[in-house]
Order: sequence, then C-alpha cells, then structure tokens
Amino acid sequence: QVQLVESGGGLVQPGGSLRLSCAASGLLFRSYEMAWYRQAPGKQRELVASISRSGNPNYRDSVKGRFTISRDNAKSTVYLQMNSLTFEDTAVYYCTTSPPDLLAGYWGRGAQVTVSS
Repeated sequence: QVQLVESGGGLVQPGGSLRLSCAASGLLFRSYEMAWYRQAPGKQRELVASISRSGNPNYRDSVKGRFTISRDNAKSTVYLQMNSLTFEDTAVYYCTTSPPDLLAGYWGRGAQVTVSS
C-alpha cells in the first residue's frame, strides 16, 4: 500500500525559508519520477517542481531560482527547499509521482505552508 507522508510545513515570514520532506513507502521509489504540487485556498492544485529518476529537476516559472527539489533514493524521500518565500507561496504542498495518475488518485495529507507577516 502506497503511503506518502509530507512534513516540514509551517508559518514563515515573507523572505523566509522552509524545507519540506516527503517519505514514501509501498512503492519502488527509485523507479519513479517524483513531484511536488500545491493547492492554495480557492485554487486548483498546481505542479511546483518535479525530479527525474536520475535527479534532473524541473520547476514552474514562479519558483525558479527560489525552490530546489531533490531526492534521496536510499531513504525513499523527496525534498523541497523553499527560499525567499512570498505570500503567493501559501498553500498545502503535496508530493506525488509524476504523473500523479500513477497512484490512481492517492494523495497524502500534505504540508501546510503559510507565509504571513
């Protein structure tokens, strides 16, 4: 049974940093491209960043230069380092496979990130 557990969210001031982690179990982690999505209140879930099996990253334009996605296949964990956070980054952040359809609709609980002064 697949399980994805996100952690590391919290409340941060504009310009601050957070590091999200996502521990995966129940799947052969190293065989999957992974991704972080986010969903802000009243908005659709959107792709933030993805990372290939070999570690090549891709980012949405609004987070390029501020966010870094990485993975540790030995720990079955994917990370999202978020720097220079802005109000627009406030959302619940989810990790999943890329594409998410591979998990047949499963999503973890997510990690709440709130940027507020």
